[in-house]
Amino acid sequence: MRLGILLGSGMGLIAAAILTGCNSEPESAKLTNTKADAAAKLKESRAAKLKAAAKVKANELGQIPVLMFHRIVPKPATTDDRSPQQFRAELERLIREDYVPITAAELVAGKIDIPAGKHPVVLTFDDSSPSQLTLNEMGVPQKDTAVQILKDVAAKHPGFRPAATFYVTRDMFGKTTREEQAQYLLWLKDNGFEIGNHTRDHHNLRGRSQKEVEEQIGSIAQQISGLSYTNPTTIALPYGNQPSKKEWALRGKLYNHKGAFLAGYTPAASPFSKSYDPAGIPRIKVMEKKGDCAQFCSAAWLDWLKNNPDMRYTSDGDVRTVAYPKYKNPYLRKSYATWSLAY
Repeated sequence: MRLGILLGSGMGLIAAAILTGCNSEPESAKLTNTKADAAAKLKESRAAKLKAAAKVKANELGQIPVLMFHRIVPKPATTDDRSPQQFRAELERLIREDYVPITAAELVAGKIDIPAGKHPVVLTFDDSSPSQLTLNEMGVPQKDTAVQILKDVAAKHPGFRPAATFYVTRDMFGKTTREEQAQYLLWLKDNGFEIGNHTRDHHNLRGRSQKEVEEQIGSIAQQISGLSYTNPTTIALPYGNQPSKKEWALRGKLYNHKGAFLAGYTPAASPFSKSYDPAGIPRIKVMEKKGDCAQFCSAAWLDWLKNNPDMRYTSDGDVRTVAYPKYKNPYLRKSYATWSLAY
């Protein structure tokens, strides 16, 4: 009797197991379905990104204006100087034309994280002048310095980042003591500004020996690092002149730069473009259309980019992709192929 019960019970369990097995899906089938679902979602996500990129006419192979400033003073003495009023007007124009500042370091790293439909611009300041940054006793930037004007304008226009790159020489914003120099560099670092290398003495590097070049670049790099615990990522070459071998400006015993910037005359290539050269990134002098500047300075180039939107860098809003029209595919650097989003 007990055997019959056991057999009956066993048969029931076997039947239940068979029924359960019939209604369950094999593990291999589950895995296949999971992969298929993931692939479908990926395809759907990519299609959405392509549609969004096309909507804003994204072109992340386009050109980027890198603007070159020097002193910001009430009475400009040279064509390199700008007045506070001129500087404000230039920032207001950038805002009207949908530019968002990024640093030189962000450009060379390809980390251009700005909203969809916007255009990157790099604001660079050479020679570490007191007119760019002067702090009062409370550690607050003085009125009409470049930094304070930038902060004031950005505060009135949310979305316009107060970001810029300051290329430092031994002048160090007019400060001579190590404590004051450290205060200024740390203020820049703590407030999101980039500290770049502009050589120690602002000597023309063309024709100099490798030893001289490395001494001029490396000594100030070491000083910046010691004062701010920051290793410069980029360098602006004095007078825009490259050394005999342009690679000397990028790498030396005491420095390792990802980009070297010149002094003019055109917008810079996208870091994702085949035409991009990290050892020779052009900048644009900031000035109205006068003389040579009728073609080669900021007012002229910003007009040109506005009138030729297909040549200007326009973001798709996603830092993880490089979006552009399909016909520009031949211009993409191969190293960014996996980031490609051609619509």
